[in-house]
Formats: sequence, C-alpha cells, structure tokens
Amino acid sequence: MKQALLVFLGGGFGSVLRYLISKPLNPLFHNFFLGTFLVNIIGCLLIGLFLGLSAKGNILNYNNTLFLATGFCGGFTTFSAFAFEKHSYLKNGDLLNLAIYMFSSLGVGVLAVVLGLWVAKNI
Repeated sequence: MKQALLVFLGGGFGSVLRYLISKPLNPLFHNFFLGTFLVNIIGCLLIGLFLGLSAKGNILNYNNTLFLATGFCGGFTTFSAFAFEKHSYLKNGDLLNLAIYMFSSLGVGVLAVVLGLWVAKNI
C-alpha cells in the first residue's frame, strides 16, 4: 500500500508540473507542441538519471525510485498527448511537421535517457 501511495503522489506532482509547463508553451508555435515536447524530453532525461542512480544502489532506494521514476516521471510525461498531437498533424495533412515532431521527440528522448544514465553513472 505504501508503494502505491508513493506512485500516486509522485504522479500527481508530475501531472501538475506537466500542466504548468505545457499550457503556456504549447500555443507559442503554430506547428510545434513545445510544451509537450519539453516535458517528454525532460522526463526522459530524469527517468534515465533516476533509474541510473537507482541501479547504483546507494543513492536511491526502491521507494525513492517508485516515487520519482514510476510516479513523477509517469505523471510528468505524456504519451497520450504525444499521440493526439500526431493525429492533429495527420488531420491537417501536415506530414512534414508530423515527421519532424515525431522523429525529434523519439530521437531526442532516447538521447536524453542515455544522457541521464551517463550522468548517474559518473556522479
């Protein structure tokens, strides 16, 4: 029960922070969902860092990892918004921006996870 509460609390904090970042940033560019892109990339970096620190065994324990990686990062990042925004590009026939946004999100996201793991390894 304690672990479920940690995930719940972390997810709540992450979701609120995602909302506070995405709401003002998404409307800034007509053809790019900057807020969603940033929270997903930051979330990738953080989950790499958190899981890397957890793997070291002496910095984050299991409960910390549940709160930060599963809860916070799970609530902070958003695959559903990412998928919906791709649909809006398709609906408008904007295949170029669809491809740019999709591949930059995936590519930069994976690089951010790798960077987070590297930072954690070298702390």
